[in-house]
Amino acid sequence: MIEEKEKVVIVGVETEKNQSYFAESMKELIQLTKTAAGEVVFSLTQKRPQVDRQTLIGKGKLEELIQQATAYEADLIIFNHELTPRQSQIISDAVGLPVIDRVQLILDIFAMRARSREGKLQVELAQLEYLLPRLVGQGKTLSRLGGGIGTRGPGETKLETDRRHIRNKIYAVKRELKEVEAHRERNRQQRKNNEIFQIGLIGYTNAGKSTILNLLTQADTYSKDQLFATLDPLTKKWHFPEGFEVTMTDTVGFIQDLPTQLIDAFHSTLEESQNMDLLLHVVDASAPERILQEQTVLKLMDELEMKDVPILTVYNKADQVNRGAFTPTLFPNRLISAKSESGKQELTRAIKREIMELLTPYTLFLPSEAGQQLSEIKRQTLVLSEEFIEEKNSYEVRGFAKSTSKWIRRMTDELDS
Repeated sequence: MIEEKEKVVIVGVETEKNQSYFAESMKELIQLTKTAAGEVVFSLTQKRPQVDRQTLIGKGKLEELIQQATAYEADLIIFNHELTPRQSQIISDAVGLPVIDRVQLILDIFAMRARSREGKLQVELAQLEYLLPRLVGQGKTLSRLGGGIGTRGPGETKLETDRRHIRNKIYAVKRELKEVEAHRERNRQQRKNNEIFQIGLIGYTNAGKSTILNLLTQADTYSKDQLFATLDPLTKKWHFPEGFEVTMTDTVGFIQDLPTQLIDAFHSTLEESQNMDLLLHVVDASAPERILQEQTVLKLMDELEMKDVPILTVYNKADQVNRGAFTPTLFPNRLISAKSESGKQELTRAIKREIMELLTPYTLFLPSEAGQQLSEIKRQTLVLSEEFIEEKNSYEVRGFAKSTSKWIRRMTDELDS
């Protein structure tokens, strides 16, 4: 049975403040609506020096919104701006339809995508904190009996519209999240103690992070041409052809005007990226607003105190651009197609070069009978060469390891003794 999509009218106001990215933002709103299983039947835009304080679009445009919503038999109005509780109420009363904003739409998509316990808790916390100041006068919107866009997750229809109840719920979710975060921190610490080289994938939503994770690790994660296809962070092991073992962590995609509630709620998840040895900033090379998307990610990285982590920019979707005419803006970088085998080889070589820049070179001599140690060395460090020296009856092993590596020191001590 095919689920009937909700008919949606989207509304945006272009002002002096947002004119540089307004068109891209409206395109994104259409994609977000589609991801939330809605169908945009009409797009209403207006140019103003600044938004109207009561209705964002002013009286004339509000009348047009009412007419178009009726003509297209719309079920829902979505504004491309965060609405105050008062604005939402005034517009909803005038149009006679539920009204949500971009923030609520993104929260709704996150509620659809969350799979892990931590992901669900983080989304619930973000939704509750968004809902709390919007309780007064929201009775009509909150009681949308069929559910639909904006009502997923803990669900506004299932929540008592009582401030004390919501605050208690927020406190309970935060307490539960702390327990989950403690478990995540223990795992993180364990990886650090084991001295495993950690690579993190970051980037604008739908840039191809999950595709790259699948390409390198055969992780078989959910990868689709949708915004926020990945929500829960996923860490997988990846072995280089030489045997070197690293971990790769995929994280939630960034987006223009990512809701503050989400950044706060997902702080522990995003912290995963702060502890990486290397970040792969995945960029959709074919995106018309590529530079704007790059700037959005870099700005959020700055806010999350990640600017000191080494970064390799991976320009993905090379099959959709003219390689000769493509001009990169971030360095170091590599242009690849994550859907090709050659892309895998190019990316592996580029990552290997970055790792060699970050690690310390070493030379070890292993006796010919130390096969087990050699196998362990290949797994724990990036081995570039192994040569059997007949005069010494031993292997000369050259490679790269972390400068703080207790493991290399231990191995050297064992061989010396």
